[in-house]
Amino acid sequence: MSISILTSPSGHGGASSPAISTVHSDIMYTHILTHLDGLTLASAACASSHLNSLVTEDDKIWRDLSSSTWPSINDPRVQNVISTFPSDHRSLFYDSFPLLDYRQIINNNKINDCDYNNSSCDKLISAVDIFYNGELIFSKFKETETITCGFNCCPFRVELLDPKDSFQIEIPDPNHIEVTGSDEYHKDTWREYLLRSLTLSWILIDPTRKCAVNLSSGKPVCEVEKWLTGEVHVKFAVVVPGTATEVVECAVMVTCGLGSEGKVRVREVSLGVEDMKGNNLNGKDSLVILQGAMERVKRVRDKKGGGGKERYEEFVKKKREKEIKEAGRLNVWDTCYILISCLILVLLFGNE
Repeated sequence: MSISILTSPSGHGGASSPAISTVHSDIMYTHILTHLDGLTLASAACASSHLNSLVTEDDKIWRDLSSSTWPSINDPRVQNVISTFPSDHRSLFYDSFPLLDYRQIINNNKINDCDYNNSSCDKLISAVDIFYNGELIFSKFKETETITCGFNCCPFRVELLDPKDSFQIEIPDPNHIEVTGSDEYHKDTWREYLLRSLTLSWILIDPTRKCAVNLSSGKPVCEVEKWLTGEVHVKFAVVVPGTATEVVECAVMVTCGLGSEGKVRVREVSLGVEDMKGNNLNGKDSLVILQGAMERVKRVRDKKGGGGKERYEEFVKKKREKEIKEAGRLNVWDTCYILISCLILVLLFGNE
């Protein structure tokens, strides 16, 4: 819900209507503010000092809004961490709700050696929620220790489901899916319907730095089918600045397959960090990069409603261009090596 808030508009003849501050705060809170979404609340806080005080001083508005948006944060252990944030749930919402835009870095600060020295953190908290057609189907939080040798040296990976665990998604028969609006009628496969209907959020919280970031694109950016097993990896991903001049990909993979009675069985929900060459980064490097994303990367509104897919496709395009460039460079070196080898052979055996 969004509204237009006027503080003291002028009427005919220079007369002005009552300012918004004349409305009782209880009425504002009960009948207006509690019905607004997060972005509208943030805009209202900028409209006047009176609205700013109403919006920012009471954390209950932001707690209710955050809890309904991300049910996984309702666990008492997560709530205790959020209570240490500078502005409690409002800080969490500002950190996690907008999409990351890796092209906009605050103060142009890039990762350097000092970040590795100041990356101390005992654990990271993942709060994950998956929605299907707007209905919550999976919600879980998990703590990941970051001070072990295994974390620093091994590829960074957070698994939410144990090998024996899984959950199911009930989808309609593809032959009976009703398509409305401007969509063209066609018989969806279960994979296509899943891509349209699934949304995910992965809130990563750093209790030490008292900040958070949403590492999901909201909507899927792509799917990868495994023809041998018939399963599909549905990817949610954001791109964040890495070390030096490169960027890296934070990918959430949801592995699912068609089970019995037409239900989709989800057996894996995991998070990993990859560089532009597709290599999995270790925990030490990933921690520094993720902390940099929390503190340096600007959040932007999803104006087109496509989640982070557009930015991800831009990343994939750059990745392919780099691969082509490196392949061309290798071809040049291979050609030089062959020519030098031929020249050496001619010099050695040409006079015989």
